[in-house]
Amino acid sequence: MVQKKKSRLGELLEKFSRLATQATGTSAAFILALTIIVVWGITGPLFHFSDTWQLVINTGTTIVTFLMVFLIQRSQNKDALAIHLKLNEIVAALEGASNRLIDVEDLTEEEIKLLHDHYQKLVGMAKKDMKLTTSHSVEEAQALI
Repeated sequence: MVQKKKSRLGELLEKFSRLATQATGTSAAFILALTIIVVWGITGPLFHFSDTWQLVINTGTTIVTFLMVFLIQRSQNKDALAIHLKLNEIVAALEGASNRLIDVEDLTEEEIKLLHDHYQKLVGMAKKDMKLTTSHSVEEAQALI
């Protein structure tokens, strides 16, 4: 397997994002966030519900939200890639499976819609069959066009 060499910074960022993703997805992280909000709310009267008091929570939540968007997206990208690879392996290993579906996520929307239309035709053909186990190919569906 060919593997790209990662930079030291890339490795550190990957490790940090993995740890941050694991840490923020816990009950303890939720309780911490809830505690911060409760403490902020309780301190309102002490600061006379001032603009500065409101600005503290607004700024803090904005920064956390901004950073979490990137963290969540990175995690989702990695998970999606892993799932696609697993599905590609299944498609490649199954006899009779259409290899044209390997890396289907790299196709254009128009190409995916075309494949979807072909599979919809296959569903229609299967519904017409008296025997549910009869298999049809994409080529048969395309011949109907």
